[in-house]
Amino acid sequence: MTSFTPNGERLSLLERTRSADCHSQFCEAVGRIELAVDEAEAIDLLRQTMERLGAEGAVFTSFIRDDAMFASYRYLLACDPRWGAEYARNAWCADDPWVKYAMQCSDPIRASEMAPKTPRQQVVVDAAAEYGFRSAVIVPAPSSAGQARVGVLCIGSATAGYFEGEGYAAVKVLARPLAMELHEWWHRRIKQELIARVHITDDDLVLLRHEDDRHSSKVIAITLNTEAKTIDCRFQRLSARLGTANRRDAVRLAKLYGLI
Repeated sequence: MTSFTPNGERLSLLERTRSADCHSQFCEAVGRIELAVDEAEAIDLLRQTMERLGAEGAVFTSFIRDDAMFASYRYLLACDPRWGAEYARNAWCADDPWVKYAMQCSDPIRASEMAPKTPRQQVVVDAAAEYGFRSAVIVPAPSSAGQARVGVLCIGSATAGYFEGEGYAAVKVLARPLAMELHEWWHRRIKQELIARVHITDDDLVLLRHEDDRHSSKVIAITLNTEAKTIDCRFQRLSARLGTANRRDAVRLAKLYGLI
């Protein structure tokens, strides 16, 4: 990949996005994300894509809210590792204005177009600039679960104003499928982890689908050739394994994680 002009100057964003090699290599890396076997490979592919755009850093955040009290954040960090360490140490996830934007909106936006709404948000933005995100593009990855499951890709440059000029329109077109592929990759991984952790079986999924259809224990028992009290017991055990209060919550959790 050519990073400099013949005169030794760094390529601009417009020059990069006008390159046929940029588009083909970017799309090739995005297409390989689905097959990434672990986080290290997914991060490497993310790093390849950001380098095609001349960016110095990228972070993908996956957010899942299991219930009103518990939220889970997962990260793919292709940036200065000190940013990840500071972010975690200061628990900035709840005050990150870029993540909050992705919870409400689906269109990519430049960070310069977003004014921090609180002093805490300003601290997060200032720290991001210090670690390679002086100019940044925020790319939401929405899902059918709405605000309960959201992804957001942040692509950053240490050069102030790097994403402000021409070439930004092409970045939006390229970055959207990248964000969605990363979101789907994380979602599949989290789903697999849940299945392995609580030992979800095909029989469990059958029960959850029946409950999702609002079938009573009696109806389910007739379908499965057993007794209603047996169905109730099975739901109690399944809810305990999933850490939910009841069978309806178990269904909600199963749908959130894509089990049914």
